[in-house]
Amino acid sequence: SYHGMFPKLPLGYTKKFIENLSGAGKCIGVLTSGGDAQGMNAAVRAVVRMGIYVGAKVYFIHEGYQGMVDGGDNIKEASWESVSSMLQVGGTVIGSARCKDFRTHEGRLRAALNLVQRGITNLCVIGGDGSLTGANLFREEWSGLLDELVQSGEISEEASQIHSALHIVGMVGSIDNDFCGTDMTIGTDSALHRIIEVVDAIMTTAQSHQRTFVLEVMGRHCGYLALVSALACGADWVLIPEMPPKDGWEEQMCYKLSESRLRGSRLNIIIVAEGATDRHGNPISSNAVKELVVRCLGFDTRVTILGHVQRGGTPSAFDRILASRMGVEAVLALLEASPGTPACVVSLCGNQAVRVPLMECVQMTQEVQKAMDEKRFEEAVRLRGSSFNVAVLNVGAPAAGMNAAVRSAVRVGITEGHTMFAVSDGFEGFYKGQIKEIKWGDVGGWTGQGGSLLGTKRTLPAKHIDKIAEQMRIHNINALLVIGGFEAYLGLMELQAARSKHAELCVPMVMVPATVSNNIPGSDLSIGADTALNAITDTCDRIKQSASGTKRRVFIIETMGGYCGYLATVGGLAAGADAAYIYEEPFDIRELQSNVEHLTEKMKTSIQRGLVLRNENCSENYTTDFIYQLYNEEGKGVFDCRKNVLGHMQQGGAPSPFDRNFGTKIAAKAMQWISKKLKEFYREGRVFANTEDSACLLGMRRRALVFQPVIQLKDETDFVHRIPKEQWWLRLRPLMKILAKYKTSYDVSDSGQLEHIVHPSI
Repeated sequence: SYHGMFPKLPLGYTKKFIENLSGAGKCIGVLTSGGDAQGMNAAVRAVVRMGIYVGAKVYFIHEGYQGMVDGGDNIKEASWESVSSMLQVGGTVIGSARCKDFRTHEGRLRAALNLVQRGITNLCVIGGDGSLTGANLFREEWSGLLDELVQSGEISEEASQIHSALHIVGMVGSIDNDFCGTDMTIGTDSALHRIIEVVDAIMTTAQSHQRTFVLEVMGRHCGYLALVSALACGADWVLIPEMPPKDGWEEQMCYKLSESRLRGSRLNIIIVAEGATDRHGNPISSNAVKELVVRCLGFDTRVTILGHVQRGGTPSAFDRILASRMGVEAVLALLEASPGTPACVVSLCGNQAVRVPLMECVQMTQEVQKAMDEKRFEEAVRLRGSSFNVAVLNVGAPAAGMNAAVRSAVRVGITEGHTMFAVSDGFEGFYKGQIKEIKWGDVGGWTGQGGSLLGTKRTLPAKHIDKIAEQMRIHNINALLVIGGFEAYLGLMELQAARSKHAELCVPMVMVPATVSNNIPGSDLSIGADTALNAITDTCDRIKQSASGTKRRVFIIETMGGYCGYLATVGGLAAGADAAYIYEEPFDIRELQSNVEHLTEKMKTSIQRGLVLRNENCSENYTTDFIYQLYNEEGKGVFDCRKNVLGHMQQGGAPSPFDRNFGTKIAAKAMQWISKKLKEFYREGRVFANTEDSACLLGMRRRALVFQPVIQLKDETDFVHRIPKEQWWLRLRPLMKILAKYKTSYDVSDSGQLEHIVHPSI
């Protein structure tokens, strides 16, 4: 009954489908402006293909606003094939340039003429706040510019009437993540990947020689890259523009570094944003920090300035998916725009695409800079947005990011005054008594390590409840933090069910989802899933590249996930797959045959390589071997086939920046909830928690992290196949098919609605 089911829509929404939105007669121009960012090409590809899909003409505007002003061959109509093989390419293939001409009235007049001559009245601008501000000014002047062109005789009165309104939709492409109104900008996650790759490499040499490294990262006005990379690598100190250190910071930092060495650490990492200053506005350079450490501590210290490395390289899976979703949303926004619709920006709020007025975002971003210029640092940060024993354990299969979550939980718990206990090997280690106190220094360097350093097993607690309760009593455990997958979810339910027989289990319990399968009810995302997606995407890129220059070839790739098709679907979207077979959408031999025929037609006309993903449990009979043999047989004379089973490489490797950051934040929030519940349920010298809301799962739901009683999630769970009955990412499947040139029905009921920015002080 749940096959193909979409999540319930908020009240007030009615279903609407893409086939009811027509782009016939519309012309859309797409440009990238300002600095480049990884993922821009994925956004361009999505705009072009969705635009063509709805019947619109789409034009590349090469070299940003300069190409719009110069016209000629800089403005060319795009075809479906013209955006093939650009998904995995960094930078922007249509070029970007900073344009002085567009800042003048004469330049904007020439740009208007070039657009009208091609019938373009819809612009999709991918860039930073300067690029988007310029686009809004252009829109405001549009009618006046057309009047001037009519008066000069360069266009007719009729052309002026036909093209009387210019619609603008923006997408923010910036590695700095310095634009208010969106949680993440296109390119930020990829830049974090570059930083973390460098930090991970540096840490090995630093440890060998007991060195201190000072890393300078980009961020002239925004410290996001510095702060999140510091969280993701477990840096000792971080300096960012929004939070200049208080006077005397030099002594405090040196004391912290010295204390770390005394605890046995062999290295120190200091991360400095390029725009870091002190409270008096004096710049703090990476070299100045190095000289300070050498002078005060005598530590062997090196400086590494990452520079434009952060802009380069292939986009991460997150940026490809984000840019693809935003590109499609931008086209929908243009189709729905009326003459009175304000220019908007497509933004990400939690896991939800939203549209926000462009100038509200720009004004808020400028307020941040103004507050920093006036040294109102606390406001700038706001504009960006008793002792107990607590046990933490990992349950289920290992997932990259688990260690970051454990480290965060331990350190936040200690900061809040708790004594933290580590349980080895999940519930199996729990009932065997493999429990010991874990201290601040014990989790040093854990953030960047894959797998589970605590050890994890799939054992469920039900058969060992008596022994687990006894261990809870022996160690006086007052709260539990369980980090893991579906077994952790089932285990928490079993512990809660046993409370009636064991008072020791009447303590606050919270689960943080960590599984590559992303199959936990109550959460859109799980720790480890992003790392697995990057492994899939990187492998697919390499596999496709291996066929470069050879004859036409189709690759059949098997992904993990149990019965959950998340990795196959979202990995397929990120890698540009032609099809993805999953359990949630049953398929038969007729659909397989149709897919082969569709791919054959594409192969005959343009593309040289095809990609098909298959979830490991999508069908009992249509196995990877069967699909491989079918495609191989039916494609004879047109293409040949290869197959790959990715296996456990999807679980291994260092966690991605997203998983490190997500694990750190969600575990910290879980510990804060535990502290609150411990105070709430502490009575007469003991903790006693027996309510439904004292055993919760902390999950990302659309826009926010939400605590949900596990007992209330039962009805949302298919326990036989270990998946949620409703899964948000099923909405992305039609999008994947559209971008692969299939005609399909696409429910856009949940597309972003125009929303206003809420000022943090309100």
